[in-house]
Order: sequence, then C-alpha cells, then structure tokens
Amino acid sequence: MTISTGQPGASGVSSPIGQNRSHIATGDEHPVTAPLSIHDMTVAYHRKPVLWDVDLDVPSGRLIGIIGPNGAGKTTLIKATLDLVPKASGRVLVFGKPYRKQRHLVGYVPQRESVDWDFPVNALDVVAMGRYGTIGWCRPVTKRHRTAAYEALDIVGMADYAKRQISQLSGGQQQRVFLARALAQDAQLYFMDEPFASVDVATEKAIVEVLRRLKDAGKTVLVVHHDLQTVSEYFDYLIFLNMRVVTHGPVGEVFTPENLKKTYGGRLTLLNEAAELFARQAR
Repeated sequence: MTISTGQPGASGVSSPIGQNRSHIATGDEHPVTAPLSIHDMTVAYHRKPVLWDVDLDVPSGRLIGIIGPNGAGKTTLIKATLDLVPKASGRVLVFGKPYRKQRHLVGYVPQRESVDWDFPVNALDVVAMGRYGTIGWCRPVTKRHRTAAYEALDIVGMADYAKRQISQLSGGQQQRVFLARALAQDAQLYFMDEPFASVDVATEKAIVEVLRRLKDAGKTVLVVHHDLQTVSEYFDYLIFLNMRVVTHGPVGEVFTPENLKKTYGGRLTLLNEAAELFARQAR
C-alpha cells in the first residue's frame, strides 16, 4: 500500500509541504496551510468548561503528542475538533477550511473502549470502512478498495486475520485493525486517542512503526499519550494541555520539568517519574 504524500493547498489542489504560506483572508494570523488551526475554542459539559480558550496552529508533517493529566480535556480536544461534541465558542479549520468540508482529509482512531466490538463484522470490512470517503456511501466496495483495505491490514501485521470477526480479536489486534482503517483512508491529518492504551509490547512497536511511516510520508499525526517516559522516543512535537494549552513546540524545546510542573501541578508521582527520566537522559 502506497501512502500518498500530497498536501492540499488553499485551493484544495495538492501542493508540497510548506508551499504557499499565505494567511486566511479574515485577518487572523493562522496560516491557511496549517493542517489544523483552532481559534479561541471553548467546550463545556453541563455549563462546566472542559476546554477554555484554546488557540493553536499545528505544524505539518509532525508526530505530535498531546499530554496532560487525567481530565485535562485531551479527548475532548479531538472530539470537538471533529464535531463529535459541541463547542461553546471558537472554530476549527483543517487546511484553511471548516472540518465538514475537509472530512475526507482526516483520519481518526478513537479509544478502543468507545467501540462496540460485538458488532458482527470482520476485520477486512472494518478497514474497508476507511475507504467510504472515496467510494461514497451506499455504493459497493469494489475489488480495488478491498485490496487497499487488505494492504492496510498487512502493514499493521493483521492480514492473516482479515476474515476474523472483530469480537474474536484480542485488544491489541482490535487496535491494529482500527489503525489499518485509518491507513486505508489515506488521510493527510490523523487523530489517535490513546492508541497505546492496554496493548502488548508487540502492538505498541507496530503502532510506532506506522506512526513513523505516516510522518515520513508527510502526514501530520496527533496522538493522545500518557507515558511520559516514551515521549522523547515517539514524538517530535508536543502539546501540553490542562484545560488550556500550557505550551507547545518541538520536544527538545518544551519537554522540560518546568512545563511538566505547569501542566501536571501537584501530581508528584508523574513529576518524580519525569525527573528520573531527565536524570537518565543527562547521564
């Protein structure tokens, strides 16, 4: 399976990464070529803010970790971006246009716990769903699209399970199938909500390899992540989130004890783990 490297420009025509740095005509300072621009977004549940005044531009072609404590709004950030939960205010642009107009450019891997795995469908059918943006709804899945789905399964090491019912797969195998579905979509911007949660070591390594493959193809990938010890190994850009964006930038610049303290506050266990990590890196 070939992963396309095209980036959509302002006109919707593919253009090289970094080309056309013009800005949106509204006078905002958000670049129209950014894969994702979030403008002053607030999200509230039952009138209680979960995200507050989030303003962010995401750079192209990066593996981006979204980190922060439990309840910081990491999953909500993704869901609000994808119009899965309502926003109290603000707007989101994908390559300079509203998400609803750019849906075909976005891939999403939700938390495994949020999926009904008892649905009677096999792994290949699940992955083929990622082709619906190309096929169109209520149209048959042709041999070409099933081949693309099978190739995506092969990339994540699940080709031998193509005909297996998803309810009969292990948790790690189910996660690989959903990752393959995102690959089959051949998107430009990916959101992955805790893809490493409750998976075995082999699956985690397979996911990391796929993430790197996507980055090498010029894709932009945002990943909700909890393990601070693997941040430097997995990602090259970070977003620190705790209801608001604390900071964001290249890992080498922003992954510091000071920013961790600002983000996690008094959660001493996490801070101690981070301190040990920095000490090991220094040695």
